[in-house]
Amino acid sequence: MTDQPVVTEREARAVAEQARPSEWTMESFAKDLYLGQFRPDRIWPRPPEDPEREARGDQFLADLDAHLREHLDGQRIETEDRISDEDLAGLTGLGVFGIKIPTRYGGLGLSQVHYNRALMLLGTVHPSLGALISAHQSIGVPEPVKQFGNPEQKEQYLRRCAEGAISAFLLTEPDVGSDPARLQTAATRTPEGDYLLDGVKLWTTNGVLAELLVVMARVAPHADGKGGITAFVVEADAPGITVERRNTFMGLKGLENGLTRFHQVRVPAGAVIGREGQGLKIALTTLNTGRLSIPALCVAASKWSLKIAREWALERVQWGRPVGRHPAIAHQLAFMAATTYAEEAMVEIAGELSDSGGADIRIEAALAKLWCSEMAWQVADRLVQIRGGRGYETSASLAARGERAVPAEQVLRDLRINRIFEGSSEIMHLLIAREAVDAHLSVAGRLIDPDADLSAKAEAAKAAAGFYAGWLPRLLVGPGDSPTSYADLGPLAGNLRFVERTSRRLARSTFYGMARWQGGLEHKQGFLARIVDIGAELFAMTAVCAHASRHGGGAGPGSPQALADAFCRQSRLRVAGLLRALWVNTDGPDETLASDVLEGRYSWAEAGIIDASEGTGPWIAEATPGPSARESVARRYR
Repeated sequence: MTDQPVVTEREARAVAEQARPSEWTMESFAKDLYLGQFRPDRIWPRPPEDPEREARGDQFLADLDAHLREHLDGQRIETEDRISDEDLAGLTGLGVFGIKIPTRYGGLGLSQVHYNRALMLLGTVHPSLGALISAHQSIGVPEPVKQFGNPEQKEQYLRRCAEGAISAFLLTEPDVGSDPARLQTAATRTPEGDYLLDGVKLWTTNGVLAELLVVMARVAPHADGKGGITAFVVEADAPGITVERRNTFMGLKGLENGLTRFHQVRVPAGAVIGREGQGLKIALTTLNTGRLSIPALCVAASKWSLKIAREWALERVQWGRPVGRHPAIAHQLAFMAATTYAEEAMVEIAGELSDSGGADIRIEAALAKLWCSEMAWQVADRLVQIRGGRGYETSASLAARGERAVPAEQVLRDLRINRIFEGSSEIMHLLIAREAVDAHLSVAGRLIDPDADLSAKAEAAKAAAGFYAGWLPRLLVGPGDSPTSYADLGPLAGNLRFVERTSRRLARSTFYGMARWQGGLEHKQGFLARIVDIGAELFAMTAVCAHASRHGGGAGPGSPQALADAFCRQSRLRVAGLLRALWVNTDGPDETLASDVLEGRYSWAEAGIIDASEGTGPWIAEATPGPSARESVARRYR
């Protein structure tokens, strides 16, 4: 690797903080939840629907369902590790590449809710189809241009995307992941006012197929501006761009993910999205909604896993009765059914909040991505366990033996990436925790800032005293303490009272953590992760209660209310464990042990094995800017 500039922890945080939207101009259910203010009214009423758009969306889903069943073969994609040109053309004909693009630019102009449902259909044929459309439309060119582009960019690029021009989003580099302060791809201003791009981008989903790219590059300060990380729309066929390889993974066969090199790639000034230096803010804002695509695909995988588990658990007989009738398997099925329904509820509610235009869903979308990706993995893992040896056997091998070709092991492989894509679970915990404590940092941040002078600390102390004098007493008693609260919201009111009480307890715990560790709280990542996970469970409980209430009917066996109540009972136990673990845990000893492991003090525990990877190459490949020495492996389908 070329020498990276030294970026301190403080500098890295400053870059991330500057990119983060700093104001809350719209309401947020989840933000208030972490503050101990439970507001079910913010997600309970179903938002008013546009009947015409609703009808168009339903018709599109019906047409997509029919097309996928008749024309696409997920097993062929898995075997060939490729989505064929014919498949891509068929999806283009249906308008799949423009689902959320406004109709005035040639798109379908459908809602986030219908987009999520379309991803579910695509993902159950093969998850690489969902990844293709998600990378194109959730974080690729359409979303940032729609939100930040000028009229000329919208007319030019949105129309092309709706017509089938596949796009990709290029941020990650071989030695830069979730720490954009170290971004090395450079955009050098020319005397004419254009830019020359130089650098290497890794894991460019859709990068092999894309006609259009969103590229994040660093502009050096210049006479006309401060520069900074900037977003560009780049033509993928521009001279100097080389897709040097197509990467392969444990799952998501058919994913066109590459390594792309830029060498003196000229980009016109008109290709800047927004302004210079606004790139990271554009990326984060785009992801606020874009992150909903992964939970939608997780819902699809969980629904399929539940269906297969139910059918198999009735078919397979052991010791005189179907395996699903044995408690050990019944417990697994109960978890799968309840969790799948909660995942769906969370995605539906988050999609509706996005469509409403009146909610800031940065926390809700992040919680949905974190929670659904983690829970869907558990659901699929239980499917493999219930299937036993057949769960570990490939669908091709099963078919060769004359049995139903159930790709249980494939769904497990395909789901694993969702805990890493678009922010790993560890990064999501930190991101959500930062938003959850935002109100505290707004009033008391300077008080715990080691760089703040005495005058600033005094002002912060005065502001903090005023805030907490009014806020803390409200956390002692609330509607959750009354046995009649939320009765108007249906038979699941008891679960909502639990959410309200726990929301206040969660807020108090967050305050205690800040008071105890002050500026050191940011390093208590185990504590912060549990705070986030408790909020995720509370959001899921509220969403599933709201979702079930819309179906009406009673709360008997087979009803949505019964399934929602089962989920809440399971979730309550997880919350209880997390609350206890806030203060009773092994975080300190574990961190000490990990430090000793890193120092090599326990390398003796690794003896007796053979590591065949030794000597095969460096941990991080060389990525020095310059011309490519390879033939491009890019392909075009139209």
